[in-house]
Parts: sequence; C-alpha cells; structure tokens
Amino acid sequence: MSIFYKINSKLIKMALTDLEYEYVVKEVGRKPNSLEFGMLDIMFSEHCSYKSSRPILKLFPTEGEKVILGPGDDAGIVELTDNLALVIGMESHNHPSAIEPYGGAGTGVGGIIRDIISMGAMPVALLDSLRFGYLEDQRSRYLFEYVVKGISDYGNRVGIPTIGGEVEFDDNFQYNPLVNVICAGIVQKDSIVRGIASNVGDVFVLMGGRTGRDGIHGVTFASEELTTTSEIEDRPAVQIGDPFTKKQVLEATLEALDKINVQGLKDLGGGGLTCCISEMSAKGGNGCTVDLTKIPLREEGMTPYEIMLSESQERMIFVIHPEDVKELMEVFKKFELPAAVIGEVTDTGRLMVTQDDDVLADIPTKLLADPPIIERKSCQVIKYVNQPPTLAFEKEEKKFLKKSLDYELPNLKNVKLEDALLKILSSQNIASKEWVYRQYDHEVQIRSVVKPGDDAAVMRVNDDTAFAITSDCNSVHTLLNPYHGGAGAVCEAIRNVISMGAQPLCIVDCLNFGNPEKPEVFQQFKDCVEGMADVAKKFHTPVISGNVSFYNETEGVTVNPSPVVGVAGLMEINNIRTSKFKNEGDKIIIIGETRSELDGSEYYKCIHGLVCGEPPKVRMDDEYQTAMAVLNLIESDVENNITAVHDCSIGGLGTTICEMSISGDLGLVINLLNIPGADKSLSNSEILFSESHGRYVITVKDDAIEEILDKIDVPKAVIGTVGGDSLVIDNCSVEIPVSKLKASYHGVIEKFMA
Repeated sequence: MSIFYKINSKLIKMALTDLEYEYVVKEVGRKPNSLEFGMLDIMFSEHCSYKSSRPILKLFPTEGEKVILGPGDDAGIVELTDNLALVIGMESHNHPSAIEPYGGAGTGVGGIIRDIISMGAMPVALLDSLRFGYLEDQRSRYLFEYVVKGISDYGNRVGIPTIGGEVEFDDNFQYNPLVNVICAGIVQKDSIVRGIASNVGDVFVLMGGRTGRDGIHGVTFASEELTTTSEIEDRPAVQIGDPFTKKQVLEATLEALDKINVQGLKDLGGGGLTCCISEMSAKGGNGCTVDLTKIPLREEGMTPYEIMLSESQERMIFVIHPEDVKELMEVFKKFELPAAVIGEVTDTGRLMVTQDDDVLADIPTKLLADPPIIERKSCQVIKYVNQPPTLAFEKEEKKFLKKSLDYELPNLKNVKLEDALLKILSSQNIASKEWVYRQYDHEVQIRSVVKPGDDAAVMRVNDDTAFAITSDCNSVHTLLNPYHGGAGAVCEAIRNVISMGAQPLCIVDCLNFGNPEKPEVFQQFKDCVEGMADVAKKFHTPVISGNVSFYNETEGVTVNPSPVVGVAGLMEINNIRTSKFKNEGDKIIIIGETRSELDGSEYYKCIHGLVCGEPPKVRMDDEYQTAMAVLNLIESDVENNITAVHDCSIGGLGTTICEMSISGDLGLVINLLNIPGADKSLSNSEILFSESHGRYVITVKDDAIEEILDKIDVPKAVIGTVGGDSLVIDNCSVEIPVSKLKASYHGVIEKFMA
C-alpha cells in the first residue's frame, strides 16, 4: 500500500513501507504530522539509513593496528606518522549526475570534500571513478563531458588536486552513469574532530551557504530507480554547488578549529539539517532543538518542510560551548560567511523543531538516526551469454545454482596477435585517459609526486614519507561472478599501490548496485561484499569508510554491479617505483602464474563480442604471496636495481607491456615460452590477454638480474629485454613499432570528444 502525506495541498508519496509506517506510529506514539513524515521519510531512505546493507557490511574487517577511526562517521582515519593521520572517504553522486551531469558531479566532489573537512583535516587529494555508456552514443558523450567538467571545475576552484581515478565504458551505463569520488586529507592526530553532540547545553552553529529550495528529496530520489521522465521531474532534487563558497568554508573551518574548542562538527549533505543534527545528537545519546527563525535563508517564503529537508550545499554545523559563540562568529565574519546559532543540545533524546515558539516537530533522535534494518530476500542468477540474466529461485529459499554454459568458444587462431593488441589498446576501456586528467589541476598544493596515468598516485606527507592511493573496479568480472569480481577489485587496488612501492594501509569503497528489493541484485551484493571482505582480511587492510549506492536502474536496465575500491598505502619516498620502461638493456620479469582465464576479459569483449563464462578467480594465497614478494623486493632494493613495476589487470600481459613501452618510449623483445602457468598448453592469445590475478611485470638492471631472481620465492620468469623502437615477440613473429602502439593508445577518446 502506498502511503501519502500532504504538503501545501500537494500529496507526497512516502518511501516508507507499511511495516515502517506502523513502526514509526508506534515509536512516536501518534500519527506524525506532515513535517515529521517528511523528516522520517528521508531518514528511512536507503541512502541515509543503509537499512538493507548494514547486516552485510558487518562482514568487513574494520579494525587494525593503524586504524584511528573506522566506519560510522563522515570519513575513516588511519595513522600516517607519529603526529599525522590520513582521513579518507568515498561517495557516489550517480542519480544527480544522470539528471544534471555538471552540477551532479560537482556537488558530489563538494560533498566528499566537506566530509574530510568535518573531521578536522585539510583535503589534499581527489580521485574519480567513472562509468558511462560507450562514446559512440551521443548522450553518453554528453554525460561524460559534463561530469568530467563538473569534477574539474569544482576541484580546481577549491584548490584540491584530482590526482587519480579510472573510467570504464559499457552499454550498461548508458542511462545510469556512475560517479564515485574519493577525497583524502591530512590532520594532526590531536586535532581530529568528530560528528557528535555530547554535551547538554552546547549550541549548534550553522555556517556557510544559505539554505534554499535545491536538493529537496535528494536522498529519497537517490533511493529509487530512475525513469525516462526523471530528467525533468527530479531535477529540483539535484543540489547546486558553489566552489568559491566552499573555498571560504574550508578556510574558515580550519581557522575555527585552530582557535576554538569545537566539540563536534559535521557537514550538511544528504538529508540536510534533519540528518545532520539528528545523527550528531543521537551519537551523543542526546536530544536537540532547532529554531527555524534563526536559519539564514536564500529564498523568501520557505516552509518548515523545505528548510528541514533542503540539501543546499556548502553548509557546516559546529557544536560549541555557548561562551565560545562570539569568538566563532568573528572567524566567520572575517570570511564573510553567513552563520547563526540555530539550536542547542538537550537531554530529552528528541529532536524538537520550533518556529516563533510553536513546536512543529517532536521525534526521538534515535528513531531518525537509527531506523530498523530490512531483511532482503536473495537468490542466485544463472550465468548468461550476452543475454539478460534468467532467475532461478524458489520463494524464500536461498539457492546457489550453477548451470553449464552453452556457448561456442571463439577460434583464437583466427585473430592475428598484432591486430588484437592494437585493437585492444584502442579500446575505450584501455586507451589513454589523458583527455580526462589533463583537465584536472594535479599540481596544486605541490604534494603530487607521481601524477595521473600510473598504477596509483603518490602524495608527499613529509621529506621521508608518502602515501599512494588508487581506485579500481571491473564491473564485467563482478557481473559474471560477484564474489570473485568483488575480491578482484580489492586485489587490483592492492596490486596498484604495491606496484608503486607502498604497503597497503586501508580500504574505502563505493558499492554501486541495482534495486536491492530484487532478490538477484541483493544476492550479487552479498556475494560481492563477501569476496571483498575475504581479501581485506587476508591482507590485513581494514575497510575504514565507504558508501552503498542502490537503485542504479532505469526502466528495468540495471547497471553492472560495480564495487569501486579505493586503497591507500604508506611508503618511504625513496621506495617509489613507476611503470614506464627506463633503460635499454633492462631485463623483463613476470611474477605470478598465468592461467586460461579469458572469460570476462577485454579480449573477449573487444575482439569477439563476448561477455560470458567464469571470470578470473582470486586465489587468496597466491595473490598474497606474489604481492609480498614484490613489496619485499622494492623495500630491500637500496641500490634501485628494480627500475619499473606494473601490475597485470584488464587487457592482461599484452596491455601491461604495451603501456610500459608507450610511457617509456622504449621497445622490447620478449618470448612467451617461459611464462609461469599452471597449464603449459596455453595459446599465445591466452598468455597475452588472460586477466589472471596476482601478476606483476618488473624490469631489472641487467647486472642485478641473478640477485633479484634469487630473492623471488614465487613463480617467475625472465621473459625479455627492454630496448629498440618496437615490440618484438620472438616466438610468434610479432613486431610492432612503438610509434604504432602509441597511435592506437592515444587520441581515442579525443576523437569522440573533439
């Protein structure tokens, strides 16, 4: 049964289920009024409450030796040095970006920046993880162009470098682009602040942009499927960003934290004032009051409903002692930012909204901030070949069904290796993403040591220490096998920071899925989280923050399940490695085993038009052993004999060596006969394009090769030598000039976006 409430003579359909409605009435002790219904509606939304995902997310390890703060606040925190900590978070802005790509992406950046600021940290790095339809489609080009522009304009104007990320293209994302953003900041350990209102009698100070009518129902809009009319009907739910005000808010916040004893701090994002104040109060076990007459407004005639649900950007809530109000206001006045005391912390355990001494809403803070979970049904999906999935389940029984695949494997011998290599290099998923990152300022703040285009970005902490950071996901792998797809995303991100010379430190994630009310989607989610958790535990890399984005569907088209994983790693500056070939004569070593794992590969997708079968499996022990072998090599390499490191992922070994060649402008001669593998009968196509996990390519100075090989106690082989101006594969008569590799790899996206 649909539940409606009336606002200004307009009927609003609630997202509450019948059971939730009954629960709310029981807890409140009466039928809530329209304002209360609106507040409860947003707080019970999937976006705010995590009511479906909370039980599953408990699978993640969240504690570790260097963890200062795990999930539950605006961002997670881990130790960097004796005095400094890394604050890191990840958010999605998928629905808003599908409706209004420039504003949606920009406010997504603004939101995650505020999350970092609210922990007391200075934001130092942004990364974007993006997914769109193929660029042959006009709408996909439009979304791609303006999402990138929105991220660029916002980050550049605030003065935070966008230093990494990834882009994936698939028909599946044509109507539902995915826009995920990571922000990392640095904070003194003794300056960390939390989003909590612990002390009765403290006051709430609202600072920043004025409250307007934009973003109302933003979180409920993000907790439902899109339709063909969403671009018109839901546009008011998209917030309006203002990076210039954000810059002032950033500087004012950091100065206030330096001068004043701030008791609690939180940004106003999804759910606006309702979410921010109820969550801060509930965390402190307290209640609160909000006086609507005190709130600085952008528009005249705003109703209490609009004020409490508005998601206007660039706003922060400070919790301070009353005696500190005057000094705090002087800071905000200096930066010409509107600010006002709008309420106080009480011992009632209830959120009371007043206007001109009239009580307009009175609800328990715990009811708002901690709605009950929903137990979702789940079922397994029969695997498929280039067709929509077929379901197989019985009512409430959880079944894990497997069905043999009936499809014809392509004849790999019918495709010339040279043609396949060049075509894959020009695939939109592999070709250079320079068109994207050249729009970003990645030099601002002068911390960037390794810039976009490598396995991970590296940011300087001090003269001796740096952190590496990356984001990764393969949605096709996750579609075909959610467990190994999720596990593989974590493995790839870990390989990327290890390739730079960093010890993996922590994980953040953004889990993008379809409608969790569909049993097959929820099963995907569960299996994926289980795979991610198993790898996180194996590597002792806790998940310290994250986000779940459900309902990524339009008119029945569900996005590929996309668990985007960010990993940060800690390193000594002297240990930094990059992926490009450096010297003529360096020997090329592959570490890890190659298997017959072409299912779900870019080779099958790009060359043969196949998305099918079982993707590469994550073998936990092998993955861990090869990772530690590479990390130990780098950390013990005081003479810098290891000159380049690059992990194998999408596109396999073929793409890996081509990228190293292109970036270093050096050729190579290799032989595929010595490749370590469980199956010695692998074809050359399988060796070059299999996407088996747990593999790295390194280059070593010629005179150190024996010393390095003796240190590697996992499968490895010397497969060639750096030099010349062509890629030469000895055993299969392939010779491609580096200039030809570059021509295929560069300019692909530019041709579409000209």
